[in-house]
Amino acid sequence: MSDLANSAFISKELIAERPAPIKTTGLIGFVRTQLLNSPTNVLLTIASILLLWFTVIPTIRFLLVDAVWQGKDRTACLAENAGHVVGACWPFVQAKFTQFIYGFYPEPERWRVNLTFLLAALLLLPLLIPRLPAKSLNAGLFFIAFPIVAFFLLYGGGIRGFGIAWTEGTLASLANGLVDGGRRLAEATSLPLLSQILYALGTLIGLIGYAAAIVLWPLTFLRSHIQTSGQPVWADFVATTLIVSGVLFFLSGGFRTGWRALIVSLATFACIGLIIAVMGLDRGGLPIVDTRLWGGLLVTLVVSVTGIVTSMPVGIALALGRRSTIPLIRVFSVAFIEFWRGVPLITVLFFATYMLPLFLPGNFTVDGLVRVLIGIALFAGAYNAEVIRGGLQAIPRGQAEAASALGLSYWKTTSLVVMPQALRHVIPGLVNSFIALLKDTSLVSIVALFDLLGQLRASFADPVWSTPTTLFTGFAFTGIMYFVLCFGMSRYSLFVEHRLNAHRRN
Repeated sequence: MSDLANSAFISKELIAERPAPIKTTGLIGFVRTQLLNSPTNVLLTIASILLLWFTVIPTIRFLLVDAVWQGKDRTACLAENAGHVVGACWPFVQAKFTQFIYGFYPEPERWRVNLTFLLAALLLLPLLIPRLPAKSLNAGLFFIAFPIVAFFLLYGGGIRGFGIAWTEGTLASLANGLVDGGRRLAEATSLPLLSQILYALGTLIGLIGYAAAIVLWPLTFLRSHIQTSGQPVWADFVATTLIVSGVLFFLSGGFRTGWRALIVSLATFACIGLIIAVMGLDRGGLPIVDTRLWGGLLVTLVVSVTGIVTSMPVGIALALGRRSTIPLIRVFSVAFIEFWRGVPLITVLFFATYMLPLFLPGNFTVDGLVRVLIGIALFAGAYNAEVIRGGLQAIPRGQAEAASALGLSYWKTTSLVVMPQALRHVIPGLVNSFIALLKDTSLVSIVALFDLLGQLRASFADPVWSTPTTLFTGFAFTGIMYFVLCFGMSRYSLFVEHRLNAHRRN
């Protein structure tokens, strides 16, 4: 015991105090370790502070400190009346706010726009919250039912028929087009070498059109009989419900397993009938508001949301078509993508607005806003196709091979195994395209459609609010609105990406 005590080391002198460790947490620690930890970072920090000083401080002074908040006309925003240097003229935004939101939409009918915004918010918010149930029903209401209801709310008008009338009208127009086209082709015999070929080809196309008209005769007879009834819309609705529900019932297994499909079909048609009755679509519906009167944030949201929603299926179809093993589909997809990516969006808008009517039959017209929506959907779909194709290439071949080994078909393998993983990989790229599309909606002003930015420019022509700061105030207001929309999309995409990639965090 004594040997152990003698061998132990015990200092006989006090050790000098050591300096406290450098603090690396909190604000001081962040500044010390991230901003001032090297000469280069010191210079960058000083340059950043100077940049913020010369940009943020003047912006805050313009928007808040020197701003004018009340007034009825331009005199309130003049320096000689305000008594100081005038910044933002916010009374101008207050006076033009309804114009920025609705454009020239008639004031008595603006409740329809508000109701559309409310329905969109009520259907979109539950869809964005992952924990809420009934996502399939919610998605069906938002992506299928809401666009139809929104169209009749915003544009107005009613319906003169339903499924049978629409189907018969479309097919009859196609048959008549074949007959007319075949007749013109058969008469084009000016070329001596091709006259016989053109005559034979035109005659064949005409016969196909006559055959289609004969096949459509029962449907034409049924439509004529429905139109003679007292309530043609409801008679067509009932006939369409019975035909579609019966077909789904027998295709789903008939009396053995088809009852669920029958109940779902009847419930869907019941909801459609309720909407028709509530909105009075069988009685002419709401007063028609021409799309030329739409403007402001309404046009911005309609164009951007429609482009985002419709470009996704177009992009998925083109991405799959470009990877298809069928040469015709692959060549068509490649040509489509390269063509639409090779032209600027302005050219697409001009073509859809001014040149597309030249290629349509004389008695067939398409609304100007609809033409723009179609052009933007195709343009954005071509870009999304390449983004999605990048995600498909990131999926190992073993995924599809394993699904095939389990007996899954091509479509089940694509929809249940490959495509969900591919879309998860390309969320940043897709959201980047969506944000770019939202900002590119301002280009519709060149085809006489006034979106939020176009409506702002139109309001500058008002001499009542003509001041030196009105222009900058308007652009600051629209910039804030675009930033809120784009930043919200960006943050939500990060949330979705973080949620779907939970397995990578572990």
